[in-house]
Amino acid sequence: MTLDPEKQTQIILDSIADGVFTVDLDWRITSFNKAAEKITGIKKDEAIGRHCWDVFRASICEANCSLKQTMESGDPVVDEAIFIVNSEGERVPVSISTALLQKPEGTVIGGVESFRDLSVVEELRKALNERHSFFDIISKNEEMHRLFQVLEQVAGSNSTVLLQGESGTGKELFARAIHSLSPRKNGPLVTINCGALPDSLLESELFGYKAGAFTDARKDKAGRFALAEKGTLFLDEIGDISPALQVRLLRVLQDRIYEPLGSTKSLKADVRIVAATNHDLEDLVAKGQFRQDLYYRINVVKLSLPPLRERKEDIPLLADHFIRKYNRLNQKDIKRLSPEALALLMAHDFPGNVRELENVLEYASVVCKNSIVGPEHLPGYLVSTDAAGTDQADGAMDRDSSWEEIEKGFVLAALRKNRWKKAATAHELGIHPTTLWRKMKRLRIKAEVP
Repeated sequence: MTLDPEKQTQIILDSIADGVFTVDLDWRITSFNKAAEKITGIKKDEAIGRHCWDVFRASICEANCSLKQTMESGDPVVDEAIFIVNSEGERVPVSISTALLQKPEGTVIGGVESFRDLSVVEELRKALNERHSFFDIISKNEEMHRLFQVLEQVAGSNSTVLLQGESGTGKELFARAIHSLSPRKNGPLVTINCGALPDSLLESELFGYKAGAFTDARKDKAGRFALAEKGTLFLDEIGDISPALQVRLLRVLQDRIYEPLGSTKSLKADVRIVAATNHDLEDLVAKGQFRQDLYYRINVVKLSLPPLRERKEDIPLLADHFIRKYNRLNQKDIKRLSPEALALLMAHDFPGNVRELENVLEYASVVCKNSIVGPEHLPGYLVSTDAAGTDQADGAMDRDSSWEEIEKGFVLAALRKNRWKKAATAHELGIHPTTLWRKMKRLRIKAEVP
């Protein structure tokens, strides 16, 4: 028995896993397959004849309808991520593609849109993020995960914590995590950058002052110790404070009392101290630039944060996080980094650490006009260095270079650094050893004898 073309078309549509619907020139739905019924929770008979925006209630229906753009311009849309609202009122993440619906002679009679349910993908992404995140700190590095475990143990005490690490490694995030896990979490978290203020101003900011303490002190002002009462005070860049102020701070840590400037009355400080520095305080103590007794007071629990160059396996994870962050802030729909752009990021040593990586991806989010960040969207200083991190005076990154050569140089550098141990190299690159083996085969890399 021969099926009529309309029934045959419907059978084909119903066999497709993606939702598919078509509209006429008045935006009324003319076909609706089984997958569309399943994803939306709306039956075909209820959808046919209704305007598409009444059925889908999508995040782009009111102002930026992709199907409307296609109908007006003739240009298809491919894999745009949006949300629709199903029959239960739940937001469902989907990826949509659109095209014109035309007669054989080319007359436009409507539009067609396919959409794929991304709920499972979103759940997997959330599960992955939960595995690799800890109070907004994102990492799959073993040392960082060890620090996460220590944080949970330390946070419950009232001990002073010293966070030591290079600028941009996330010391403030660790301080926030300690506060959030502590019994003081309902109290304030007060932050002050000790390296950003001159001595006289820093003293008044820390301890406050009484009216008349100096020329412009017209009324009392509470200091950061008072503001942090029953909470946590985060002293960032504590290694930069002067010897005179170190003496005053030592008394607070020893006796838990202080006097505001111009006051003769001592105040109690019910405050937990978390300090941070990008200096080697032991070295400063040896040079006589930091008091040894103060060092021992703040060095009750010391956590050393590794720089980003020592945990490069986190770069893809952090990049994905920052891309999604700036998608929200800049109303963009960037999907990912290209392999070439990721290779450049992985090759860079990031002296500015995670903060520098975030700045790079914020810049990329601004200049990228499509869905994939390429090398052309990265700051020039990244593109001007090769995959091994050396200067490009030899022109290895000029227009005649192939990205395959760059990737090969990058993989070779990682292999040599890890003495050709594939498991260690794959771990550093953030890929599976099997993926590394395939790359070596594709790039024609032969193992060298270490």
